[in-house]
Amino acid sequence: LGKLPVGSRRMKRTKESGWSRRYRGLTLLLTFLCYTSYHLSRKPISIVKECPGGHPRDTLGDTLKTPWGHPGDTLGDGDNYKELFGALDNAFLVAYAVGMFVSGIFGERLPLRYYLSSGMLLSGLFTALFGLGYFWNIHVLWYFIIIQICNGLVQTTGWPAVVACVGNWFGKGKRGLIMGIWNSHTSVGNILGSLIAGAWVSSAWGLSFVVPGVIIASVGLICFFFLVEHPEDVGCSPPLHHVSASMELLVLEFWCSSLPSPLMTPTFLSFQADPEEKEADGGAAEEGPPLSSSRASLEPKEGAEEPAAISFLGALRIPGVVEFSLCLLFAKLVSYTFLYWLPLYIVNVAHFGAKEAGDLSTLFDVGGILGGIIAGLVSDYTGGRATTCCVMLVVAAPMVGGVTPVALSPPAMLIVCGGLVNGPYALITTAVSADLGTHESLQGNAKALSTVTAIIDGTGSVGAALGPLLAGLISPTGWNNVFYMLITADVLACLVGARVPARGRDLGWCHWDDPVGMAPSGWCHQDGAIGLAPLGRHRWDGAIQMVPLG
Repeated sequence: LGKLPVGSRRMKRTKESGWSRRYRGLTLLLTFLCYTSYHLSRKPISIVKECPGGHPRDTLGDTLKTPWGHPGDTLGDGDNYKELFGALDNAFLVAYAVGMFVSGIFGERLPLRYYLSSGMLLSGLFTALFGLGYFWNIHVLWYFIIIQICNGLVQTTGWPAVVACVGNWFGKGKRGLIMGIWNSHTSVGNILGSLIAGAWVSSAWGLSFVVPGVIIASVGLICFFFLVEHPEDVGCSPPLHHVSASMELLVLEFWCSSLPSPLMTPTFLSFQADPEEKEADGGAAEEGPPLSSSRASLEPKEGAEEPAAISFLGALRIPGVVEFSLCLLFAKLVSYTFLYWLPLYIVNVAHFGAKEAGDLSTLFDVGGILGGIIAGLVSDYTGGRATTCCVMLVVAAPMVGGVTPVALSPPAMLIVCGGLVNGPYALITTAVSADLGTHESLQGNAKALSTVTAIIDGTGSVGAALGPLLAGLISPTGWNNVFYMLITADVLACLVGARVPARGRDLGWCHWDDPVGMAPSGWCHQDGAIGLAPLGRHRWDGAIQMVPLG
């Protein structure tokens, strides 16, 4: 019980039926709250910097001053205040992108609970320090930029840790749907952050940062006392991320024992097993009950050496990591451009008021929630993560071009566009990252989830920083050029993502000779004798699906 948090030790003493399911639910809830609080603490700056006030200290723009400025020299009074606010945004985004590549390496080598909790406490500290600049009457731009850089670095602890925790508890079968629903924490955090920041933005904007800082620190303490990193820590069976050929044959024997076909006899199944796997199993196919032997082989051996954490270059060599990282770069470029510039576009071009524009822009987040769930559900059923992303990106390109003042009248346009843009983004950062972190090439080494997640999300964060920056540079030449840039990014994301299924690496596709071959999802064959049905047809402990071919 030494590794267990205090709250989970009490749960372990009171075992009841379905307690493993309770731990899974607790893990989902805690990680959902954790990353909701991360996004909640990031949102206030976009609310505070745009709101005018009646007193010089009522706005962030009137508070900031140059390092060498005079008492009356406020950044809010100049023509370059938008560029200075952009500097605050990019200070966070660039630090986040750079820190993400390092964060996963530490996440694999440190206890996730300690790593995540400490990151949330530090995030709360720096978020509160930004707001305390209001109460301390600080008028130095570099103070706020340094706070943003530090906050961007410590916030990189969140995503690799929460994805690794969820990936440790949930297998591949329903991972896309579960993570698609779970990924709504991003939009929930944005909405809550807007509401909390808006409550004090006109009276004392410092509280718009202090309160979210207290919230994320409090959730970090809850995480420290209750989050369980691995199922094995509480005596639960780990999920089966991948199943060997011998285990598949064992399941087929168990399922097909009542069938009269001679091809389904145990003799046939034992004959077809891989000789190398027979030797590895100690001849279990020939001696003793195969079911009990294989089950015993799945149990961890006492005294076995824990696998070492994967290196950065080793993670890059996992098939699909580079392709999905570049795909996310362009997908996140589009998503974050909409996040930062859509309200301003609606105000300036569609001629809505500021409040109406803010309300209308939230429909893009609503579409993102629906898109993430649909993408996860479709990819679970078809098994093609990359194919699902490519199809959504292909459809998203013309839809992005359709977001014009004429097309803005139906709110459904923003919902559909948000779903198509954020669906692939959500799928790659969640289910795809977890799949790659438990890839077959790792040979059972599960200590790659944080590193793989950090590489993918770190590369995507580069696009998140570039998108708003490019939009700011291109928008003076016309909004149409901004949308041309977004369409180009969508097409590039699709082209990069298309390399995965084209090279036979689409996640979730299996083949006896090629573990990630081009057979449809959930179907395997060996000499044309045995086939596995698509997800949801037949299940054995949620891991294997099977029907005879023909």
